[in-house]
Amino acid sequence: MPRQSLSGRAVLEVNGEDAEDFLQNLITTDLDALGQGDLKPGALLNPQGKILFEFLVSRTEGALRLDTLLTSADDLSKRLTLYKLRARVQIAVHLEPVVQVLWESESDVSETDSTLRDRRFPDVVGVKRQYGGPDVDQDEAAWTALRIKYGVAEAPLDYSLGDAFPHDVNLDQTGGVSFRKGCFVGQEVVSRMHHRGTARRRILVATGKSGLPEPGTAITANEREIGRLGGVAGSSALALARIDRVKDAMDNGVPILAGDIPIHLAIPPEHRFTFPEATQEA
Repeated sequence: MPRQSLSGRAVLEVNGEDAEDFLQNLITTDLDALGQGDLKPGALLNPQGKILFEFLVSRTEGALRLDTLLTSADDLSKRLTLYKLRARVQIAVHLEPVVQVLWESESDVSETDSTLRDRRFPDVVGVKRQYGGPDVDQDEAAWTALRIKYGVAEAPLDYSLGDAFPHDVNLDQTGGVSFRKGCFVGQEVVSRMHHRGTARRRILVATGKSGLPEPGTAITANEREIGRLGGVAGSSALALARIDRVKDAMDNGVPILAGDIPIHLAIPPEHRFTFPEATQEA
């Protein structure tokens, strides 16, 4: 069974009498729907609806755990502190904890308080995350390949923080944003985008007949940029692309290229959005 330690992670623990209400009013995830053994994606947005911080949120011993990028941890803690005001909340930052991911043979995984089901992936994959324990191999290629297969995007490899809406990176598809729970920072913009169906960019799965170029390579059709590659694993990659322009190219038989390599772009498995019927001009 693949088991992989992840580098560059940090954990924030948010506890206190008001912790749940405090976070529920700030982040995109619906904490009322967060089970004890669940790990769900989430984000803290700016008022314009773009992702400032991404994380995975879970429950632990009376607290809420935010598993985030090491490079974002201090800034995320400071931003949450700005919102705290008189709320009875404490925020503790733990830098570079041992974070492991494991998948496929879930029967081999002992169920503990630190073993959580990663709800970004289909249940049949059995992706789980553990906190603590011995460190293991940190060649993260297999983990990147798994994320690519199921269209699970992470910053900064697949998109840039401050430059993407939740819909762009499919948080609406993986349980990372709720449109029923009420207010959160940036909620008005994101809800309007959702209900009007105006999301232009999406994370797609790119495949080619040969090895694909490095992350950040432009994706073009008719010499016009329509997106960029994210994480790459051999002949597969994630791509953040304008789905209307992708559809237009496919309908007209126009080759889609990553650098100079022809690629095919597809909606990730079990994602519910579709390609639009017409191009939405800016």
